[in-house]
Amino acid sequence: MNDVSDTKPVDLSEPLRRALGERYLTYALSTIMHRALPDARDGLKPVHRRILYAMRELRLSSTGGFRKSAKISGDVMGNYHPHGDAAIYDAMARLAQDFNVRYPLVDGQGNFGNIDGDNPAASRYTEARMTAVAEAMLEGLNENAVDFRENYDGTLTEPVVLPAQFPNLLANGSSGIAVGMATNIPPHNIAELCDACIHLIKTPDARDDTLLKYVPGPDFPTGGVIVEPPENIAQAYRTGKGGFRLRCRWEVEDLGRGQWQIVVTEIPYQVQKSKLIEKIAELIQTKKIPILADVRDESADDIRMIIEPRSRSVDPDVLMGMLFRNCDLEVRFSLNMNVLIDGVTPKVCSMKEVLQAFLDHRQEVLQRRSTHRLEKIDHRLEVLEGFIIAFLNLDRVIDIIRYDDDPKAALMAEDWGRDHPRALNEADYVPPVSTDDVTLTEVQAEAILNMRLRSLRRLEEMELVREQEALMEERAGLEDLLENPGLQWASITEQLRATKKQFGKDWDGGARRTTFSEAAVIEDVPIEAMIDREPITVVCSQMGWVRAMTGHIDLGRELKFKDGDGPRFIFHAETTDRLLVFGSNGRFYTVSASSLPGGRGMGEPLRLMIDLPNEAEIVTILTHAPDRKLLVASSAGDGFVVPEADVVAQTRTGKQVLNVRGDTRAMICKPVNGDTVAVVGENRKVLVFPLEDLPEMGRGKGVRLQKYKDGGLSDATTFMRAEGLSWLDPAGRTRSETDLAEWTGKRATAGRMAPRGFPRDNKFT
Repeated sequence: MNDVSDTKPVDLSEPLRRALGERYLTYALSTIMHRALPDARDGLKPVHRRILYAMRELRLSSTGGFRKSAKISGDVMGNYHPHGDAAIYDAMARLAQDFNVRYPLVDGQGNFGNIDGDNPAASRYTEARMTAVAEAMLEGLNENAVDFRENYDGTLTEPVVLPAQFPNLLANGSSGIAVGMATNIPPHNIAELCDACIHLIKTPDARDDTLLKYVPGPDFPTGGVIVEPPENIAQAYRTGKGGFRLRCRWEVEDLGRGQWQIVVTEIPYQVQKSKLIEKIAELIQTKKIPILADVRDESADDIRMIIEPRSRSVDPDVLMGMLFRNCDLEVRFSLNMNVLIDGVTPKVCSMKEVLQAFLDHRQEVLQRRSTHRLEKIDHRLEVLEGFIIAFLNLDRVIDIIRYDDDPKAALMAEDWGRDHPRALNEADYVPPVSTDDVTLTEVQAEAILNMRLRSLRRLEEMELVREQEALMEERAGLEDLLENPGLQWASITEQLRATKKQFGKDWDGGARRTTFSEAAVIEDVPIEAMIDREPITVVCSQMGWVRAMTGHIDLGRELKFKDGDGPRFIFHAETTDRLLVFGSNGRFYTVSASSLPGGRGMGEPLRLMIDLPNEAEIVTILTHAPDRKLLVASSAGDGFVVPEADVVAQTRTGKQVLNVRGDTRAMICKPVNGDTVAVVGENRKVLVFPLEDLPEMGRGKGVRLQKYKDGGLSDATTFMRAEGLSWLDPAGRTRSETDLAEWTGKRATAGRMAPRGFPRDNKFT
């Protein structure tokens, strides 16, 4: 958000295109630099940096007390970040969530949300303070380690960047969407990053791949297992773009007597546990994974998700392989290392470039802190020199202070190089100042006047001398450090080793949580192979209620149906079969036979299993045979042949095959058995023509089978010409006609009246 005072006055004569371009560019740069992209030096965005600085100003150390979150977010908003307090509190709450941030920078007390996706409590109910990690980010801030700038209203100052003892950009990661660019960086292990930095200091021209020996990959706060191939990880870190496949951590728990269950103890990063369980429950309900029986959450402070198989004979690897493909037990975390490399310029960097930017920042921080310390030492040496002069001329100093009207001016005007009336008794003591023309500076005179009487003890004289010698030695060391880059890098190396020791594997939460593994290659297992093969009898009523009777029962057996309902389709199948349902809307729907309700009751409406519109009717149900072909036709007399493998639908909405419009409806779907087609219309005219005259299509309206003046198609079938055309006469006897020359014609002609004895319902079967 830009300050209103920075907005340019509107020039009405300025072309609209230029005005929009300039203003949008201003907005884009503001979003990129001040909101969305992190700084490579401290890994923070402005809002996070301001939160930590405000907490430091409130003295909320990791060993001190907590303060209300509302107070913290209010101070951040009022002093440094002129945006909504809700956004500030959300950013602060995220820094306290150990499931979102690898090394939390805020120590929260109260409800700060959980891995299920629940929101934190309101800011008035929670309290917070900094963690030790946040203090390491801020160390050296009062030693002129970084530049400060004015806040948004010019009343205070804030740091441009934090000193940062470790590469926080990689340690905690970052994500954000700017204008025309985005960033997404996973968290890593601090100890490994420190090792990589030390190696980079020793070998500045180290290759990116060499750094992978120290940082093998991300270290997510929620653990998990990375199954991305090493060459892909190397490529991602080398280019700054890529991704990582991350899986949950699971194990098989033996329940005795051959029973077992899968226990998930770690879920992938940024996956909400509640939504993950909902998704798995949906897979169970829709029977998309038939070998999966149940899922439940037994989590407390840790993660414990129970996944139960359908039977003990299921292979756990196969079950988990299917879950990995169908839910967020496996995710892909994208890497896009787009950062502000110098605080200003956005750039997609490799891991080496990011670490080098951090090291360059640490060198600058070290130089600035050393220079600041040098200035402090010079000031203190000046004061010490004045104190020693005062002790050597104590009586004269006391006289001036007691009797002079302006003791400060008198002290500065006095020549302290004359023979002083008093000296120290130590024989080996050499006065540190010359005895010729010695005067006091204003700083020295002020310090003498502010000195306490208790400091006039004899012991203080020797303490001053010892302090002066120690400071002179420290000063010489700092001068050497500032002049020698080698000493600077050695000092930075020691700092990194100390940081590694502080936040390494011996620190609570410092050990690596995410491990690496090869993804087991699990071939796609057909659903049929996961289901016990058992005979069933599929029954579908006239009202569309379907059920599966156990075993192959007598198809003529009398069954119970609801009042006003009766049988329509009844046929033998097996639990491993897939059923094809053809609707009058021309769509095919696929239903697994194993998912049908049992035959003890009346079954369930088939429309609950598939998205068949209310205005559409079920034309036929048949068992799927992949190598078979089907003849489909509409009431208008249009049709074609379609391979059955092409009509299988993967979703509840089915697959459109026969296109129908207006009052036309799909009405014929029969397996192709023969080389000839027979068609009969509502006008009782029959036409016979070769099957080869019909095209084979995957979808469409089809071609005209028979021409009608009035009415439409009544029935169609296929048969072997040599065997003749058969039908049931009104008496129920099968009649066959081999001499079909009278009814044979070209496709799309009218045909001739049906032979004597043809059924009155105009159906071939």
